[in-house]
Amino acid sequence: MAVLQIEEPTETLSSRAWARFRRHRLAIASTVVLAAILLLVIAAPLLAPHGPIYLDVMNRFASPDADHLLGTDRVGRDVWARVLYGGRVSLSVSLVITGILFTIGIVAGAISGYAGGAVDVILQRTMEIVNAMPALIIVISIAALTGDPNIVVTMIVLGLLGWGEIYRFVRGQILSLREEDFVMAARSIGVTQRKIVLRHVLPNVVPYLVVQLAFSLPGAILTETSLSFLGLGVQEPTASWGNVVGAVRSLDNLEKRPWMWLPAGFMITLTVLCINFIGDALRDALDPRALIEK
Repeated sequence: MAVLQIEEPTETLSSRAWARFRRHRLAIASTVVLAAILLLVIAAPLLAPHGPIYLDVMNRFASPDADHLLGTDRVGRDVWARVLYGGRVSLSVSLVITGILFTIGIVAGAISGYAGGAVDVILQRTMEIVNAMPALIIVISIAALTGDPNIVVTMIVLGLLGWGEIYRFVRGQILSLREEDFVMAARSIGVTQRKIVLRHVLPNVVPYLVVQLAFSLPGAILTETSLSFLGLGVQEPTASWGNVVGAVRSLDNLEKRPWMWLPAGFMITLTVLCINFIGDALRDALDPRALIEK
């Protein structure tokens, strides 16, 4: 008599990666906190009764109360509203900067690593020249020449000058993948070079890029907030976390009115820490050597 055997479902690599990610309790908590921060800044119009540029001149330097949850600043603007709306701006600017440098780094790294030869040499020398350019000095110089710091120009400059690390990473991955058996098999059956890169090589680099993205975003957030703090990023009256903190320039305000700068500083720190913890967990969860272990 035949015995019916039921095969157990095979565990996929994605499910194994998710299981490994869930072991990092700090990363799970960070994901929840980061999601809460994103919901707060997205729902800013619903949560902030006063706009970020509304002036309540009769309540300058007001301490937190029922009308102003986090008090007001030196011109009577609601700090709660400026923190929420400032999060929108800071995170958006950071994503744009990261998007620019990732796009350039991925494209240049893929072409350099797969094409090789003179193309590889030219792109490597270009990357070395770009890396030698001091981005902050260039941003300051442009602001001095134009007389008006522009966040769009700042984003473009930082994106154009910051792709070297992603380029090196993608190039190294492509160099190791282009000699793999599945790539050689695709070549042997006449698959075009473009399809090999797009369909066979780059998808195998994506997990590593996700980890790199998680570690690049905090740097972009800190860069934006630092420039806005110095007056070279987002300009008043538009709110960002950097210029909310930067508006408190006197020692008296720092000591006696912590509600003016502490919430924005706390949000910067919390966001950067959460993304870093998530990046650490992703690095462990997507480790290919760990994923193939039973």
